[in-house]
Amino acid sequence: MGTRREFIRGCCAAASMGVFAGFGRFGLLNALAAAPADYKALVCIFLFGGNDANNLLVPMSDSSSVGSGYRYADYLAIRAAQSGGGLGLTQAELTPTAVQSLTPQPAPSNQSDFAFHPSMTQIRNLFQTNKKVAVVTNMGVLKEPTTRAQYLSQSSIRPANLFSHSDQQLQWQTSDPTGFGTTGWAGRTADRIRTIFDVSAVYPPITTVAGTALFCTGSVQQPFALAPTTNPATIGLAGYSSGSAQSQARLASLQQMLTFDSGVQLIQATSSITDRALQQSEILAGALQGVTLATAFPSTSIGNQLAQVARILKANDTIGLSRQIFFCSMGGYDTHTGQIPDQNNLLGQLDAGMKAFYDATLELNLQDKVTTFTLSEFGRTLKPAAGAGSDHGWGGHQLVMGGAVLGGNIYGRMPKFVLGGADPASEDSSSLGRFIPSTSVDQFGATLARWFGVPDADLNSVFPNLPKFSTSNLGFLP
Repeated sequence: MGTRREFIRGCCAAASMGVFAGFGRFGLLNALAAAPADYKALVCIFLFGGNDANNLLVPMSDSSSVGSGYRYADYLAIRAAQSGGGLGLTQAELTPTAVQSLTPQPAPSNQSDFAFHPSMTQIRNLFQTNKKVAVVTNMGVLKEPTTRAQYLSQSSIRPANLFSHSDQQLQWQTSDPTGFGTTGWAGRTADRIRTIFDVSAVYPPITTVAGTALFCTGSVQQPFALAPTTNPATIGLAGYSSGSAQSQARLASLQQMLTFDSGVQLIQATSSITDRALQQSEILAGALQGVTLATAFPSTSIGNQLAQVARILKANDTIGLSRQIFFCSMGGYDTHTGQIPDQNNLLGQLDAGMKAFYDATLELNLQDKVTTFTLSEFGRTLKPAAGAGSDHGWGGHQLVMGGAVLGGNIYGRMPKFVLGGADPASEDSSSLGRFIPSTSVDQFGATLARWFGVPDADLNSVFPNLPKFSTSNLGFLP
């Protein structure tokens, strides 16, 4: 017999939805429509620890016309010539990538070719050959557009507890630079979308396959959470289902208890959440019965998570939602030491997982309807740290992948590879290469949310900080 804690954990594996006590799995599924033609999904991959974007995208030109700070020699002079071990990637292991354009065009850096990290060969191909990947550069949490002079003279302009893992992770997920956010921008997006699409749907619009995340929590909408599995029978509370006669009897008794009016508000709320979690589990488990994919995924954590998302995408023919948001994650990107081998491994796993997931969307004919993107709490210092690693930075680059993505482009402004620079193209908040972001999380999220279906008039309610920035559309989606 399991412990009380295990029972509660199983019951609360998903959050709230409407109460449908008395419905069995197939009764609920029969009430759902087929997946609509106007379907869209957002898939977030959060890289916990702070991915070193300085080695994700490397300038490759050494032409004098490119200008100081944008050349490979400028990159290598700082990344490789430091005590404690260098981080410079050699030109022999980097393959130049032809960039269609840098948007906006910050001359002279648009004259330079760039190279992806050598472990990102498949992402590079999707960027250059297929034009299905874009890069958004030097992005981070901002209270408002910030210069080096403003940063150094006005502490009030800085996001709360800047360079802290936990604080920046939450701020990236909430788009609240004060650090007091209680809902995530994906959750708020789902709140607004649910009033337009799938108003009466039973299954929630957000699913996390990477544990609980504030990113997924709205004022109304709550995520369904599950661990990746190929066996639908393991979804939900073990022994409480519409399967065997014994399970059905236990489920019926539990549902009867959950609908009992205790008169105590806290108990009533807990019972409602538990009932909703059970019902959501029944829906998803039923929809996933017999769902398989021809696409092979790598047997890594991120590979398994993305495979689960792909199976749910296929199961949406039964679930019938118009809009879905998914949350996945990887850890290990806090590379203070031994960064070269660690990042080789991590980015290799990310590369293989994202390519397999894109192939799965092709298999499902959903490539134009699914947009995948990365987030990470901050970039890392351009200057290496002792132990062949790097310290916490600020701005960093993120990937966006999908059939609708206007790929082969770099969006935003590449920072110059200069330490302590006050040049508008290279705003270093320190002397270590902690680049002040030139693009905010709000702008990035708003571009995704608009494509997803959030009306322009509602973007400021999803991203309250958005009006402080000059544009709410970065252009990487139509």
